[in-house]
Amino acid sequence: MKKTLCALSLGLLTSISSFHVLANQAGDISVSDPFAREVPPGAPASASYMMLKNSSDKAIKLVEVSSNAAKTVELHTHTNDKGVMRMRQVSFLEVPAKGQKVLKPGGDHIMLINPPKPFKEGQTVTLTLKFEDGSTKQVDMPVKSLIKKMSDMNHDMHKHH
Repeated sequence: MKKTLCALSLGLLTSISSFHVLANQAGDISVSDPFAREVPPGAPASASYMMLKNSSDKAIKLVEVSSNAAKTVELHTHTNDKGVMRMRQVSFLEVPAKGQKVLKPGGDHIMLINPPKPFKEGQTVTLTLKFEDGSTKQVDMPVKSLIKKMSDMNHDMHKHH
């Protein structure tokens, strides 16, 4: 009886510890330069961007994102449909092994649809990233104005001419 109980305990501990190793893709992902786009008045959605870096030897899929800053949160990409850029929802974004996935305007990104309050520059938005193994990572990101950024870039370009 003691041997059986000991074997069961050891088996349980082994399966718990191996589950912990499997369920930690979030630990292999580092996030840099996260930000959400300021929502212009009347706009029904915003987007967030960041760089995801994978330190493991296996590709990791980001399968879901949630936030109480928006009623709906979706993973999106842009595709070229006969010369027209179209945005569409995808079921996951893959971060390659020992590689990175850049989420940026005009590319892969996270849509924040129907925020209860419009995002304003200077605020912070919190997202929870969920990976294929069920592990999660919380990301706090500043809200930035892309319009201001673009006008600053135009201003800088004119200064140099």
